[in-house]
Amino acid sequence: MKNIYIYILFLVSSFLVVSCDKEDIGGTATESMAGEWYVTAVAIDADGEVVYEDEDLYNLGSFHLDTYNTADNVSNEMWISDNGNFWDFKVKVDILDDEEMLFTVVDGQNVAYDSKVSILGVILPNQATTPSGMPADSISFFVEFDDDTNPATYGFDSYRVAGYRYTGLAGDE
Repeated sequence: MKNIYIYILFLVSSFLVVSCDKEDIGGTATESMAGEWYVTAVAIDADGEVVYEDEDLYNLGSFHLDTYNTADNVSNEMWISDNGNFWDFKVKVDILDDEEMLFTVVDGQNVAYDSKVSILGVILPNQATTPSGMPADSISFFVEFDDDTNPATYGFDSYRVAGYRYTGLAGDE
């Protein structure tokens, strides 16, 4: 009788061990490019020279921006959104090369409100240094909005948005 209890205990414990195995969920197709970013925006001319710094432009300081996969979960497109922190845009961009991490869109439909957005950008792994001195991924892109009258009014061509992957550490904000 004692042996039966031992066998039952062994059988039950083996089921418990097997049932505790967790499935590997895996990542998304744009996992290396997806994230939350801490960025600033400046106005630039056609040569890429800064015409207006942030404090001269909108005085926003640093703001959060998100990049994330689409519902299709494919490696050749992703969403980029400023969550209303800069111009209020959310647009799907094409990933030109997921190895080089280049992305672009020309006259992409802004789903935050009815307008068109053009973006050309890159993500550079470990090329930024956070305020706390730690390495982080860098993001930089040029952006234009079809409903923006500021470039014509103030004499610049587009905006350059650049920054680093958000770390969540207080020293990096």
